[in-house]
Amino acid sequence: MIASSFLMLIPLLLNEWGPVQAFTSTSKTASPLAAFPRLTNNINRVGVDIRATFPSEQHAESAREAGVSKRRNFLAKFASVSLFPLLAFGPSPVSARGFGVVENGPLVYGDDSIMSQKEHGTTAVPVQENLRYGVSRKLADKICSFNRVFAEMGGYFEGSTSFEKDVRNLVASTGEPVTFYDSVSGKPLFKAPVGRSVDEFIAESKIHGWPSFRDREVVWSNVRVLRSSGETVSLDGTHLGHNLPDQNGNRYCINLVSIAGNPESS
Repeated sequence: MIASSFLMLIPLLLNEWGPVQAFTSTSKTASPLAAFPRLTNNINRVGVDIRATFPSEQHAESAREAGVSKRRNFLAKFASVSLFPLLAFGPSPVSARGFGVVENGPLVYGDDSIMSQKEHGTTAVPVQENLRYGVSRKLADKICSFNRVFAEMGGYFEGSTSFEKDVRNLVASTGEPVTFYDSVSGKPLFKAPVGRSVDEFIAESKIHGWPSFRDREVVWSNVRVLRSSGETVSLDGTHLGHNLPDQNGNRYCINLVSIAGNPESS
């Protein structure tokens, strides 16, 4: 998720540096990321080669300008989250407050002890069998119970899962929001869409690469946000994702594998 958020920052750099300086270097050895070694380390830790975003110095000038124009149009869509706290603190934990968290709403903070070690990683038991949306149980168990930082691949829910089809069908047939359950405990965690259309919910999720929920779509009796990092978790210790606020308020960027459970009563 750090890498996804970094992409959102690039348009801000474009406004400051100009189109050529942000994506090219006049030096054969300098890199556009050289000024941010800590940020580069953070990105490398999640296995993303952000250098692929930048054109090779061997490219012709005309091709370079065309690539810059194309990238500017694409990245402009992501100009919603600032990573200046990461630039300041590097690999150290970043306070959730640093992202412009909206605290005068329903958001409920939790203590880091929620994610203490238990019988099965940070949860007492493994994820359920027969998870919804056709997600991988093996991946779900790793993300939910043995992870505090990493995420499923961006766009995972658009691949082999039935997420979009199931959500659209349920909303169409019931006229009600879809409830998403903890993949470990089966407790309700999110209900969406609320206060927006299913098209808007799906579209925002696709833009960011993960199911994205707003304050009113969170079941706060079972969900907490850790003040120290913005990590979003269930009270049972399931890692869900992170709060990455934008100009519209808090946005909970959530792994589908973490919310693909069946209701606990079933």
